[in-house]
Amino acid sequence: MHLRILLNKTSSNVLAGFKYIYLVAFFALLAGFFHPLITDTSFDIVIIGVLILFLGLAGGVLLYKAATSENKKEIFLGGGFTLIIISLYYIFQITGRV
Repeated sequence: MHLRILLNKTSSNVLAGFKYIYLVAFFALLAGFFHPLITDTSFDIVIIGVLILFLGLAGGVLLYKAATSENKKEIFLGGGFTLIIISLYYIFQITGRV
C-alpha cells in the first residue's frame, strides 16, 4: 500500500519535470535555437528570448490565478498584465520596433 503511494508521488514528480523540460525546449525552438547554429553567431539572443517568453508565461499564469482565485484578484490581474506588457515590450525591443 505504501509502495503504491510512493510510486504515484514519484511518477507525478517525474511527469512534472518533463512538463518543464518540454516548456524550455519549446520556448528555445520558438526563440530561434537553430539560427545561431546555422549562422555561427552567439546564443545570447536565444537565451534572452527564452527568458522573455517565460516572463510572458508567468503573466499568463497570474491571469489564470486571477480568474480562479477568490481573494487577491486585483493583485493577480495587475501583476499578470504587467508581466505580459513587459514581455511584449522586450519582444518589440529585440526586433527593433521600438
